[in-house]
Amino acid sequence: MGLDGHVTVYDVARRLPSIADLRDLCRLLAMLDAILSPDGEARYYSMNAHWADGEEMASMSDGSGNEYSIVFSAAGACIRGFDHESPMSPYGNDGEPWPGVIDEVPAPFKPFVEEPAFTDEDGVSVVTACLWRGVTDDRWHHGTIDFPDRAVDPDGGSGLFELLVDRSPEAFQRFAEDYYEVPVDLEAVRHVYALRPLSPELVSLLNPEVSLAGLAQDISEVGYPQPDRQPT
Repeated sequence: MGLDGHVTVYDVARRLPSIADLRDLCRLLAMLDAILSPDGEARYYSMNAHWADGEEMASMSDGSGNEYSIVFSAAGACIRGFDHESPMSPYGNDGEPWPGVIDEVPAPFKPFVEEPAFTDEDGVSVVTACLWRGVTDDRWHHGTIDFPDRAVDPDGGSGLFELLVDRSPEAFQRFAEDYYEVPVDLEAVRHVYALRPLSPELVSLLNPEVSLAGLAQDISEVGYPQPDRQPT
């Protein structure tokens, strides 16, 4: 698997791809989930290519309180992760983010960590991990953090970002077969990982109960490459 042991944003930052490659990865993960999980409310990975003017947002929610959001903008990309069992949760720290997690976020990305969508009803920033990268940066950045002693996965970095650092079709197949409890065709997954346009046959391989026509709205929302138009 992609991550194990004592893993934090420090490790994740070294293993994340470029902004463009991360955007593509988020797009294909959301597309695969749209095929495997027609019920939008139950999806693990999502992406909205039209989230706001000039901004796209990718997200993950495992249904148990763990989540991330990635905002792609003209400034670059900013990642906010939240592990509800993390010892660094703001809910165990008087409602304040763990020291260092968002203190050094540069001005262009500040709105994203303070965005109402990423705070609770009391204005608490729902965050245990944060990374960012400007368009001209050559690497991902994170705050200077004094992590809790003896915590194996202190900020949730291991579980939250596993498929963002292990970017193999095999990793997605393992995840999906475990999460959805159905067989998942590896060659079909590889097709989507290559961002090739979908075909009716490919969609049926992944989920016989879903049609390509029925995915039109999801394809548009995710921003996935459109299928070739068939001659009329």
